[in-house]
Amino acid sequence: MAEPMRSISILGATGSIGASTLDLIRRNRDAWRVVALTANGNVADLASLAREFGAEVAVCADAGKLAALREALAGSGIAAAAGEGALVEAASRPADITVASIVGCAGLAPTMAAIAQGRTVALANKEALVSAGEVMTALVAKHGTTLLPMDSEHNAIFQCLAGDKPRDVRWITLTASGGPFRDWTLEQLAEATPAQAVKHPNWSMGAKISVDSATMFNKGLEFIEAYHLFPVGLERLRIIVHPQSIVHSMVEYFDGSTLAQLGPSDMRVPIASCLAWPNRMATPLADTLDLAAIGSLTFRATDETRFPATRLARDAARSGGGIPAVLNAANEVAVAAFLAGRIGFTRIAAMVEEVLSRYGPPPPACLEEVLAVDAQARVVATRVLEAL
Repeated sequence: MAEPMRSISILGATGSIGASTLDLIRRNRDAWRVVALTANGNVADLASLAREFGAEVAVCADAGKLAALREALAGSGIAAAAGEGALVEAASRPADITVASIVGCAGLAPTMAAIAQGRTVALANKEALVSAGEVMTALVAKHGTTLLPMDSEHNAIFQCLAGDKPRDVRWITLTASGGPFRDWTLEQLAEATPAQAVKHPNWSMGAKISVDSATMFNKGLEFIEAYHLFPVGLERLRIIVHPQSIVHSMVEYFDGSTLAQLGPSDMRVPIASCLAWPNRMATPLADTLDLAAIGSLTFRATDETRFPATRLARDAARSGGGIPAVLNAANEVAVAAFLAGRIGFTRIAAMVEEVLSRYGPPPPACLEEVLAVDAQARVVATRVLEAL
């Protein structure tokens, strides 16, 4: 018997996660009804995708592009909207599954709105859970929402746990590729350019997340995210560098068994896991995993002298409250400054650490307070940047 058609909204449809999600939907077109597609400012691509998939509504985060979006959708019958409020409204529309892939803290309010619908949210925006961990998990519990991790590492952990109890877990190990600079010296890192930082050796990603991978902040943020997704405690979470990006994460149990999820460096694998959950679906990958051809898998410890981001993230997670939101906001400001050529690569972590030393807010109790902490952290980060 054929599966019933399911409805889906994609927040961040023109980004890399959105593109991979829509690629899978395109290959299973009769199985999906698209409710909402959103983008930051890419009106042409957003309108094209909305037309192709027959979306009910297309939303541009940039309020100034509403007229252009309406013109691009003229005669299609697809509703057009723009602005932060429109993003939240789109996320609030009933859908069987909402893919939350807006990059950065900008995705926090729409993600929370999707969670409040009490359905399924596939979370690809790690910054939202980092900044609002306690607030978000409380909302998930309140509405009985199913939260599926779409990041490759967290999806791997989710698959390895397979419903097992957290008390049976000895270690959860997140693997890190180490990024393009994993073998560079401190002297070389000080001269690294944005063009070099965005060339990830294994994954095809956007500029911000590519820089985060190069600094290891991406793994630090994932560490905090894992802390909220999998309640085993900070002392049972660890990070290991795995340059091949074949083992995406591992779970070791108290009986000595270690389960690992392996797969190619293609985000369509964890995305398919979320879209089909609790079942599975085919992906259009050209090759299956050929371990004989790969030959060997290597692992090594993290180096927090060259890459202090994981230490800063671990300390932020231990402090809790509003500190992870400060870390995330400061990192976003620092990465933007690096990409703009205003600071050097090694100044990213140094700048984040300086912001953390200057601003220690009380724990936020609601979304508005999280956003206030985020805003103030950006003010402090801007001051630190201007003083450099």
